[in-house]
Amino acid sequence: MGLEWFFVVRNGLASMRVPVSVPSASGRLCVAAGLAVALCALTAAPAAAENLPEVLVRTYQGNPTLNAERARQRGTDEGVPQALAGYRPQIVATLSSGLMAVRVLLPDNTVQTANLRPWTIGITVSQTLFNGFKTANTVRQSEAQVHSGREALRNVGQGVLLDAVTAYTNVLANQSLVEAQRINVTFLRETLGTTRKRFDAGDVTPTDVAQAEARQSRGLADLNSAEVNLAISQAVYAQVTGAPPGKLAQPDSIDRLLPRAREEALASARKDHPAILAAMYDTDVAQLGTKIAESSLWPNLTVQGNVQRSRDTDTSLTTTQIDQASVLGQLNVPIYDGGLATSQIRQAKEMAMQSRIVLQLVRDQARTAVEAAWVTHEGAKVALSAAESEVRSANVALAGVQQEAQAGQRTTLDVLNSQQDLTAARARLIGAQRDRVIAAYTLLSAVGRLDVKTLGLSTPDYAPEVHYHQVRDAWGGLRTPSGQ
Repeated sequence: MGLEWFFVVRNGLASMRVPVSVPSASGRLCVAAGLAVALCALTAAPAAAENLPEVLVRTYQGNPTLNAERARQRGTDEGVPQALAGYRPQIVATLSSGLMAVRVLLPDNTVQTANLRPWTIGITVSQTLFNGFKTANTVRQSEAQVHSGREALRNVGQGVLLDAVTAYTNVLANQSLVEAQRINVTFLRETLGTTRKRFDAGDVTPTDVAQAEARQSRGLADLNSAEVNLAISQAVYAQVTGAPPGKLAQPDSIDRLLPRAREEALASARKDHPAILAAMYDTDVAQLGTKIAESSLWPNLTVQGNVQRSRDTDTSLTTTQIDQASVLGQLNVPIYDGGLATSQIRQAKEMAMQSRIVLQLVRDQARTAVEAAWVTHEGAKVALSAAESEVRSANVALAGVQQEAQAGQRTTLDVLNSQQDLTAARARLIGAQRDRVIAAYTLLSAVGRLDVKTLGLSTPDYAPEVHYHQVRDAWGGLRTPSGQ
């Protein structure tokens, strides 16, 4: 009659009380050795474990998607100094030189020839005085684009952090699933060995042996599937976070950061969600685009100053050098351009209408995302509690079925079915623990608060306004500022 051992295995998301049937002294030695190895591994794990905040910091600093979005935003910042250039004078220097052969027929029918080396040097300064408020509206539009880009960057940051959380918990869950399947295979192997010994003793039939062999084969297939899923999740983890996973610690709860009621979550999303704020700025961009288009119907007033010196450019050969300076004002009044300007104005108005519709659509999508995240989070808590209760009951049931089987009141198939139920319950518990973590971070993202500051991560928050102020009033220069 074999002994029954129980030991607790904690691996990431799951904590499992594992029953192992030990039919012999050698089996007891194997289990004792396995337990010792497990205890050593568990003792060493905390020292080398990487926690979720550390992974989020590394992701926030080095994720290529997020860094690309930051570069895009720095490019958007340059739209403001480009628009401000409309207020500033335009200065152009000109220089021309060459060779020219001249043959002049004079009134007395004499011919005069010369080989000239003409050259001209000058400088022209142009300044726009009025262009229908186009420059002012273009500056305001560029500033609105900058603010929209910042919110879009914040939204991408939320998505990247949520991807990192998902990748982290998937690896953690798959590691636990692999461990659970290994425990299941160990149990099935021990059960098959015991069944064969009982068959040799005449206590069971060949059917019992075949059933045990079939379950062991299924267990090996399930273990292989779990290992494949773990390898895939590890590859995704490395892509998102920038490094392959090692020992991962169980993530802490962030329930303290979540809204306490659904109405609070909806109000927070309407106020803080970056997608909504970006769409609001996009509406301003489109409305200013209408005003920019309307500027083409206004008069345009410019003033131009010019200083120039020309030498050997007179083909009559009567003047050697000409110096001239001028200040000219020019007023252009549009009368008719074939309908181009009016079409552009109508087009801009339709784009503004589209932006308002998109804003309402984004608000509806944000509200739906919050409601979905809220009910998912509440459901995840219920599912986790049910899964924990199921595992406890399945452990008790397996222990009872084993004792009854040893007394001859249960068959081998009953033991195998009970073990299968326990393994399935453990898998559901691991999945529920993973879903519980992801649901919490998804809800935090849905309300627009999944960021470095809210999570309290030990890394400086990226400040896009630093680069903006570095380039906004720059009058020139090719060097790219470092920004932040």
